[in-house]
Amino acid sequence: MKIAAVTESIDRRADWLFSLSDAIFDRPETAFREYFAAGLLCDALRREGFRVTEAIGGLPTAFCGRFGEGKPVIGILGEYDALPGMSQRAGIAHPEPVEAGAAGHGCGHNLLGVGSLAAVIAVKDYLEANHLPGTVIYFGCPGEEGGAGKGFLARAGVFDGVDCVLAWHPASLNTAPPRTSLANQQMLYEFRGISAHAAAHPERGRSALDALTLMNTGIQFLREHIPATAKIHYAVLDAGGTSPNVVQSSASAMYLIRETSQDTLEPLVQRVNQVARGAAMMTETDVTITFVKSCANLIPNRVLSDVLSRNLAQMPLPEYTAEELASAQAMKETIPTVSPLFSMAKRLGGEYARFADEHVDEPIHNILIPELPIPMVPSTSTDVGDVSWLAPTAEVQVCTACSNTVGHTWQRTAQGKSAPAHKGMLQAGKVLAGAAIDLLTDPQLAEDARREWQQQLHGRTYTPMPPEAAPGIPGSESKER
Repeated sequence: MKIAAVTESIDRRADWLFSLSDAIFDRPETAFREYFAAGLLCDALRREGFRVTEAIGGLPTAFCGRFGEGKPVIGILGEYDALPGMSQRAGIAHPEPVEAGAAGHGCGHNLLGVGSLAAVIAVKDYLEANHLPGTVIYFGCPGEEGGAGKGFLARAGVFDGVDCVLAWHPASLNTAPPRTSLANQQMLYEFRGISAHAAAHPERGRSALDALTLMNTGIQFLREHIPATAKIHYAVLDAGGTSPNVVQSSASAMYLIRETSQDTLEPLVQRVNQVARGAAMMTETDVTITFVKSCANLIPNRVLSDVLSRNLAQMPLPEYTAEELASAQAMKETIPTVSPLFSMAKRLGGEYARFADEHVDEPIHNILIPELPIPMVPSTSTDVGDVSWLAPTAEVQVCTACSNTVGHTWQRTAQGKSAPAHKGMLQAGKVLAGAAIDLLTDPQLAEDARREWQQQLHGRTYTPMPPEAAPGIPGSESKER
């Protein structure tokens, strides 16, 4: 009954949902500027009878849509921001931007936001048809890409009172294992020196660019002496100008620092700060260190992951035409790497290696991926982690692209309006809706998820971003369409 009801609810709205996703794809907006996408999704929620509140948590493009009354309260996360510099024409198997340097949906968030919309609508229909208590909330979360929008919403108390939270992400496979992620902090380092004529009076100059160069060099040496789980990335925002005959008086860089948890991350951030201060001391310049944003590590929850996995297994998988498979194969041939999950399966041997051998050459991994006996080491971060410190949270990955597609690539963007993308988006909506209905109709599941969550926290509490941190990504200004 549940599967049939969810499928009917979403499938009869398929064309409308496709049009919403494609419209967001065609109007890519970067972090905290997603006015078109947020407005479109708010209008869609109102059309379906949700009570919409805009500009939540002090973020103009954040919102929530609520339906129902009473407990349990189930939240479903939606994202809709694009990536700077990822402009790409849809439906072609070679890189070709719509506009050079402009934004594009290189992580599939046009699908993510609408897939979650499909889910809450199906849950609403089910609650109405069966006269059931309970509340479902769509959380419109801006600025995931480098902006940590959910961290700002968490700091503002937006997720207080939610019993469980479900999320999904476009992927090149179908899987919902309990997983974690790396905590991170993003820091801005701005050096200030003294300009001078580089030939006539070099002794009067104090080079901010020298200071930044020394910092970057110092970090390269620091990498040898940090845990293997840690990662340090950087981007130079300001090199001080274009004239080599002027001692540069300004230079800056953005650093993204990752570790397995907030506790282990903070000492590493302080070491990076010390390198910056040392570089300033060596060059007699000044450095300003600004906290930009952070993401907490994701707290895994097996109870919720199992609920998602069961629904992923219960929902019939999408079917593809010969033309769709041929297009997927053409795109796959542009991607030289193999999925890390399949590589690990090969290394494990036995049934896992046989599974990998059977499916690794398929143009689309439209299959259920078995859970591996050992967890994959996390290498990325997500602001879903901040939500997971406030309520039991789990995420499912659903296939929306050809095999081996990864995010933040032109290939991901190029497939954003494809038939597999559309079909995968609906599939994600059905899985999330099915899982939410299970939680709403079996309160014991939510209780079990909260009990496990409390055990995982083991008395630890969430550390929100400091009050001075404000939404926005310095240096991220890009060409907008």
